[in-house]
Amino acid sequence: MAATQKVEVAIALLIQDNQFLLQLRDNIPTIIYPGHWAFFGGHLEPGETAEAGVWRELKEEIGYTPPWLKLFKQWEDETVIRNVFYGPLTVTVDQLVLSEGWDLGLWSVDDIHRGERYSVRANQIRPLGTPHQKILLSFIAKYGTSLSGEEPLSQRSH
Repeated sequence: MAATQKVEVAIALLIQDNQFLLQLRDNIPTIIYPGHWAFFGGHLEPGETAEAGVWRELKEEIGYTPPWLKLFKQWEDETVIRNVFYGPLTVTVDQLVLSEGWDLGLWSVDDIHRGERYSVRANQIRPLGTPHQKILLSFIAKYGTSLSGEEPLSQRSH
């Protein structure tokens, strides 16, 4: 049997007031984690670096360019290589333009531990994707929920 090539994605943990911005994925059965809360980001284009991909995806999905992003880690499983970046969300959620997904919202640490959250747009409680919960808990264990004192490694001029 031929080995399946892993998909490579770039995703962002955007942090504001000790909370994490997440996207409620569309409830389309043919996508991975339909109707689950997950990160903003996505597949890399051919020849695209993970860093370039995460900047592009944030602009496309929510119309936002953070002042900086830093690589947290590369999180790999059987099918996906997730390049996980983090940075600040410096605008209100209302200022974001959701172009992909069903809903978006800021998650507290309690929400993350609970693994589910109510969505106003879906009008129901929806689950957090399992790998997304693991990544968030790993990040919180290492860095907490505050970006104070962080020195950005990745910067992009606007």
